[in-house]
Amino acid sequence: MTPSIHTRQRHARPSSQRGVALFIVIIFVMLSMLLALWASRTSLFNEMLTGNDADYQRAVEAAQALLQDAELDIRGEMADGSTCSAAPCRAYTSSLQFPGDSKEINPLLTLLEVESTRCKDALCTRRVGRQDFWNYATPGTVVKPAANTALGEAPLSALKAVGARYGQYTGAANTTANGPLNPILTETDAGRGGWYWIEIMRYSDAAKSANLIVDASTSQLPLNLDVYVVFRITALAVGRKPGTTVVLQQTYARQRLRD
Repeated sequence: MTPSIHTRQRHARPSSQRGVALFIVIIFVMLSMLLALWASRTSLFNEMLTGNDADYQRAVEAAQALLQDAELDIRGEMADGSTCSAAPCRAYTSSLQFPGDSKEINPLLTLLEVESTRCKDALCTRRVGRQDFWNYATPGTVVKPAANTALGEAPLSALKAVGARYGQYTGAANTTANGPLNPILTETDAGRGGWYWIEIMRYSDAAKSANLIVDASTSQLPLNLDVYVVFRITALAVGRKPGTTVVLQQTYARQRLRD
């Protein structure tokens, strides 16, 4: 009897994979792209913040340097502290000088008051109109209340022409062997860099005998001024980035040195 041969037929099962792996891979790729985009935008934003802050700090340092330069100008000193004896000091390059005695105050103020900006060679009369003059940028800038030219209110664009640059009257240099210390102070374009203005504010006659500081132990400390005027210095520095502007102000009294 011939043995029968049984053959087994294997039927292939239909594949159960329907592209799930590809779908998962696509999701992970998209998530990776979103993470990379978020990281790049965060890095760019942080870089912008750092750049803006650095530009602001640079402008602050420039304004502080301008204040110190104006003090030297008032005292008639060079950048190294020595007495001015040649150009570019004010006595040799400017027609207007700081009052040396009380008789020179009125003639100087009279010369300044006839100017349209009430300023010349960075010297100004006391500002009686708008105090935040730096916000009145151009003649077309809308300001409230409206600018009053009778009070000497002039746009910043006009005041820049009569302001002093860093080192203009002191010979202070903003360069070293390795390059400029502050690039803002080396700018010479009309709308860039830094300027300072010095307002001459006169004391009243009563101030000559008045005592500003009273101490119970030492009685009184009188004013020690040769000329009874106080100077208000305004320093303005424009940063390298658009919109960066720093304004610093201080009052300065040139006191008589005692032996």
